[in-house]
Amino acid sequence: MTTNPHTTWMQQTCRELTNDVDGFLKGASHLIMDQDTSFIALRDFLNTKTDTEVVLLPPRSPNMNSFQERFFRSLKAECLDRMIFFGQQQLRRALKEYVEHYHRERNHQGLENQLIEPDESVGSVAGKIEFSERLGGGMLKYYHRAA
Repeated sequence: MTTNPHTTWMQQTCRELTNDVDGFLKGASHLIMDQDTSFIALRDFLNTKTDTEVVLLPPRSPNMNSFQERFFRSLKAECLDRMIFFGQQQLRRALKEYVEHYHRERNHQGLENQLIEPDESVGSVAGKIEFSERLGGGMLKYYHRAA
């Protein structure tokens, strides 16, 4: 995260996204992105250094990347619009907690109310129902059965 992205920062981000250990884009065949000029370094890096094909969206077409648009709408409505941040560290923590909640604890209607990355205990029918909270004060709640 940066308030002032520049070419060197973008190139470092590209290396981190594609590294062999925990790179998010490691092994990705396609990356869909808009035509924002701040992504030129990322596009150039991916085209020359990896096998990932960059697919550019047409200008002024937010509906072309509906999954990403829906994620950011959920992020804003369920997290960012409900909090006041006093620094980058608080924002980073809130984003990390929300992404963890989104992938491991939140049901998704498009997946027939299933979780994206379910825990091995998901689906048990025995045990007392409990809940976990995230983001101070329980803004994000997750209900589950005790083992």
